[in-house]
Amino acid sequence: MERAGFWSRFFALILDGLIITVPLNLLWSLYQGDWSTDVTDGWLWQVIYVSYLTVLPVIWGGYVVGKRILTIKIRKEGDQPVGLFQMFIREVIGKFLLGVITFGIASVVSAFMIAFRKDKRAIHDLLAQTYVKNIP
Repeated sequence: MERAGFWSRFFALILDGLIITVPLNLLWSLYQGDWSTDVTDGWLWQVIYVSYLTVLPVIWGGYVVGKRILTIKIRKEGDQPVGLFQMFIREVIGKFLLGVITFGIASVVSAFMIAFRKDKRAIHDLLAQTYVKNIP
């Protein structure tokens, strides 16, 4: 089993950001009558985006849109499907809260962990006992 490396995970994150934020900004702008990126400002957007990253992989077998496009998915150790508890630990605690508390340092450390660790696991993966796998 080959684990997904830094670049595939990074591009999946970029795709998710584009695929989710651009249509929402467009809808918001149509509603407001003026182009604006206000929809992604503030805590409500964070709640929506973190919920997307937490819930969709549970429903969709380890995928979010960006990971599906790049044929990588999140799995629980032992090659098991992820559950809501693992995804909550991974996304809410391991990525979002830890990133906020450490002013982004945990995110940078995680990127280096994915790039240089043999098992390609970041802080959030270790906390939630997950990994990201390439799908042949």
